[in-house]
Amino acid sequence: MAEQEQQKKEGRPPREGGRGPGGGGPRGDRPGGDRGDRGDRGDRGERRGGPPHGAGRFEGPPEIELEKLIGDSLYLDNQAHAIVSRMRDMDSGTKSQLRRLYSAVRRAVRAPESERQHEFVMLRARLAYTIARHGLRSLDQLEKLLLQVTRKNDGRGYERFKDLFEAIVAYNE
Repeated sequence: MAEQEQQKKEGRPPREGGRGPGGGGPRGDRPGGDRGDRGDRGDRGERRGGPPHGAGRFEGPPEIELEKLIGDSLYLDNQAHAIVSRMRDMDSGTKSQLRRLYSAVRRAVRAPESERQHEFVMLRARLAYTIARHGLRSLDQLEKLLLQVTRKNDGRGYERFKDLFEAIVAYNE
């Protein structure tokens, strides 16, 4: 009965086959019940009435600046240390996943100049897949940097990206 009162307050139609008193019907088509009912949460699981989308949320570290990466070796080293530190704090990625990605970076850098940009575009797709599949959120910065490098399509940028990745692999050992 309380559930029906809550539905009326929120303007929702009553559920058929509810689980309340006298409504012991099915919980949904999927195993584990009706996952479409999220209570008082929105689409992304956020509580209604909370801060607006993005407000008060940790956005993560600032993006890596490509020009500084190309011109300053200490900046490259600091960024590599920061990424490895975040990986240890946030992710459960394995060293072998990182080494496989690094091998793909090296192959892309060695590609003929006419194909290099395409190789890096495909590398970005592979990196995005790996980040999503294995929950490697600490590598989001690398994906953004890879987009910058690919758009610039400059040999120095590709080399510095490879150097950064090499440093990350080394510091992660």
